[in-house]
Amino acid sequence: MKIGAHVSTAGGLSKAVGRGQEIGCETIQIFGSSPQSWAFKPVPGEQIELFKQNLADANIGPVFLHAIYLVNLGTPKPENLKKGIDSLVNYMMLAASIGGAGVIFHPGSHGGRGFEAVLPQTVEAINTVLDASPDGPCLAIENMAGMGQHIGAKFDELGAILKAVDSPRLKICLDTQHSFAAGYDLTNPAGIQAMLDELDAGPGSVNVAAVHANDSKRVCGSGVDRHDNIGDGFIGEEGFAAIMGNPAFAEVPFLLEVPGFEGNGPDQRNIDILKKIRHQVGLSA
Repeated sequence: MKIGAHVSTAGGLSKAVGRGQEIGCETIQIFGSSPQSWAFKPVPGEQIELFKQNLADANIGPVFLHAIYLVNLGTPKPENLKKGIDSLVNYMMLAASIGGAGVIFHPGSHGGRGFEAVLPQTVEAINTVLDASPDGPCLAIENMAGMGQHIGAKFDELGAILKAVDSPRLKICLDTQHSFAAGYDLTNPAGIQAMLDELDAGPGSVNVAAVHANDSKRVCGSGVDRHDNIGDGFIGEEGFAAIMGNPAFAEVPFLLEVPGFEGNGPDQRNIDILKKIRHQVGLSA
C-alpha cells in the first residue's frame, strides 16, 4: 500500500517530484494543466523526460493525473461534452507519455434529468475517450459526494457505467470523504464492509485503482464535499485504520487531498499519520 498526495506542478511538471519527496510521498497525483480551465498546452519533451528521471531517482510511483474540474459527461451542451472528451483524451495521452497509471475524473452532473437519462451519453463519451487514447493508462471514475445532482454518488450508478462500457481500462477511484458524505459509514469495520458489499455488487472492489484518502468536515450522509485532515474530521483515525486494514485495499495506493494542518494542502504530518496507521494494521509500502 503506497501512500502519497496530490502535489503541485507549478513551475513545471518535474517540480512535482521534489515536492512529493519533501512530504514523504511514495506515490503522487498531479494536474496536467489548470484544473479550472479548458486550455491545455502540451508538455515539452524535456520536461517529460526530466519528470520520469526524477521519479526513478526518488523511487516514487505510481503516478496519477487528476482531470480538470470542468469535465461533465452529463452536460446537455454538445460543445461542452466535446470539450470534456477532448480534455480527457489529452490527459490520457499525457499519462501515457509520463508512464502514468491513469487519469482520475469527476463524471459530472445529470442536471436534474436523472442518472438513467444521461447514462447512454456518459457511456458513449467514455468509449470515445478510450478509443482515442493510447494503451497503458486506465481511466478512473471518482465516486461523488452526492451534492446537487452528481453522477456516481452511489456505487450502483458506477457499476452501471462500468458494465455498459465493458472495458478493463475503466476503473474506479474511491474517495473516502465522498463515500462518507454519500451515506457510507466509514468509521467502523462493519460500515466499511457494507460499503464494499455494495461496491462489489456494482463496479467491483477489484476495479478500485486508487483511494483518495480524505477525512470529512461534515457528518455521514451530508452530501457535502468538504475534505478535512486525517483525524480531524468525522471519519477519524479509527475509521482510516478500519479502511486501511480491510484486505480489499491492501495493495491500492492512497492519495491525500486534504487542506493540510497549515492550510497549504497535503503535508508530511498527514502522510505520517497514514503511514502510522498502515504500520498499525500490519501493512507495508
